[in-house]
Amino acid sequence: MSNVWWVVVVLGVITVLVKAAGPVALGNWTPSEKAKRVLTLVSPVVLSALIAVQVFTSGHHFQLDERAAGLGAAFVALLLKAPLLVVVLVAVAATAATRALF
Repeated sequence: MSNVWWVVVVLGVITVLVKAAGPVALGNWTPSEKAKRVLTLVSPVVLSALIAVQVFTSGHHFQLDERAAGLGAAFVALLLKAPLLVVVLVAVAATAATRALF
């Protein structure tokens, strides 16, 4: 087995151990109501930040391009309560159409 695979195996084992440490260490802990409200908001906030970085930056620079049109179209589709698959397809179509036009 090459050195690369050993690194992959070791990192995989470390990942499993780190993921198991939380439930083992905090097994009987129950968060307060305020902590539960905050914890339920963490995932959407982190996802929104990742989307914003991917859509509005290129390297280390701000860039407004066709990806923003796709995000805007997806936002409109979400406001119209479209199913998730339709939202994704609308975003893809808007991005492709904007790239074709400009």
